[in-house]
Amino acid sequence: MFFKTSFTTLIVGVFVVYVLHTCWVMYGIVYTKPCDNPKAGNCITPFLAGNPKLQLSIYTALQANAEGGHTLIHKEEDFDVNNKFERIVNVSLPKKTRNNGTLYALIFVHQAGISPWQDQRQVHLVAQLTTYMVPKPPEISLISGEDQTQVLRLKMKSDHPVSHWRSRLTLNIVSDHFHFDREYLPSDVHRYLRVFQNGKKMVYLPLLFVDELSNRVKDLVINSTSTELPLTISYDSISLGKLRFWIHMQDAVYSLQQFGFTEKDADEIKGIFVDTNLYFLALTFFVAAFHLLFDFLAFKNDISFWKQKKSMVGMSSKAVLWRCFSTIVIFLYLFDEQTSLLVLIPAGIGSIIEVWKVKKAFKIQVFWKGGKPTFLFGKLDESERRTEEYDTLAMKYLSYLLYPLCIGGAVYALIFLRYKSWYSWLINSLVNGKTKHFSANRDGCSTGFRSGHCKGHSI
Repeated sequence: MFFKTSFTTLIVGVFVVYVLHTCWVMYGIVYTKPCDNPKAGNCITPFLAGNPKLQLSIYTALQANAEGGHTLIHKEEDFDVNNKFERIVNVSLPKKTRNNGTLYALIFVHQAGISPWQDQRQVHLVAQLTTYMVPKPPEISLISGEDQTQVLRLKMKSDHPVSHWRSRLTLNIVSDHFHFDREYLPSDVHRYLRVFQNGKKMVYLPLLFVDELSNRVKDLVINSTSTELPLTISYDSISLGKLRFWIHMQDAVYSLQQFGFTEKDADEIKGIFVDTNLYFLALTFFVAAFHLLFDFLAFKNDISFWKQKKSMVGMSSKAVLWRCFSTIVIFLYLFDEQTSLLVLIPAGIGSIIEVWKVKKAFKIQVFWKGGKPTFLFGKLDESERRTEEYDTLAMKYLSYLLYPLCIGGAVYALIFLRYKSWYSWLINSLVNGKTKHFSANRDGCSTGFRSGHCKGHSI
């Protein structure tokens, strides 16, 4: 008992340290130490403090360095960094881009009346307007007379990454007239900082930022034979603290993609930050952290319970078996739907745990002889046999209602719904059937028998 208590205390202590450390790191991200004396030589002053006349110009090019030509698609002649706007422009797609190629956007903020290519006090960034992603497989009616040749061609095409058009381009500029201290210049801002010498002062040009987190999968359009596609250009000012936070989150998403996360996986994470207010996001973090703690403690107790379980008296072994089967089916369903790894990996771990529970419930021992496994099932005592009889009787009566419903639902889905393949229809039908089965099984266990044999049911 002392070991359990000390282990739980250790976990809670680590959790508290983790939360405090995260708060300290977040404070270090959003807070930047300003220059104490703006007139001192170690201060870097903002170019925007002089209220210069600026212009925003956006070009497209086949290469990030604009070699091979560039095309102007939009310009804001009277550009005010404090005024929010949104423009929709039609962008002409070169032939190479239409043939599964790439297209870049070159964004310039420069002095009004001067070409950005000749202005030495301009800032610019390059953003990719296309991205490669495997398209969602087409869904068909499995019993209708659709053109199978066309469907096969679409499926073959969907196995390879295809160039998608990013229909949104979100831009931000820091509107704060912040004075940086050279000694405390944040490393994350340094790569966006461009300075020049103005007499004895160091002046930094506007901090331009392309918000990649706003590029969502729902905004992607497959490059087709169209010669023009719409592009929504959004601009808004941003604070320095939010810019630094956005840079860190954007780098984190990029790192995940380098580790193998797909565009769809990264989109799940982007939605957390883009679709949520920052204050609500902070609250969500604390709630999620406590949920993770309680989830881990519940997981620990569940494992401890099954490790100490020597008898299945009072517990439904069939429910454990069906739960294992259901968890595996749900995992296969998520895999078939190409669900994010953030959901798929925990589901896979849960399936492995359920298989282990089945091994414990049925007292299965595995022996390896010559590279082949041999399974040995343990014997039930008298109390376990009585429990098994009640369990079999309950499953029998439940099957009279549930099996017709499951079969009817599967036939209805086959006739009226569309699926990618027969395997997809089978997995979806099994998932729906298992949901009905466990809802009824849980209700039967809680209300149908008063003998106590459902005690400890793990549904």
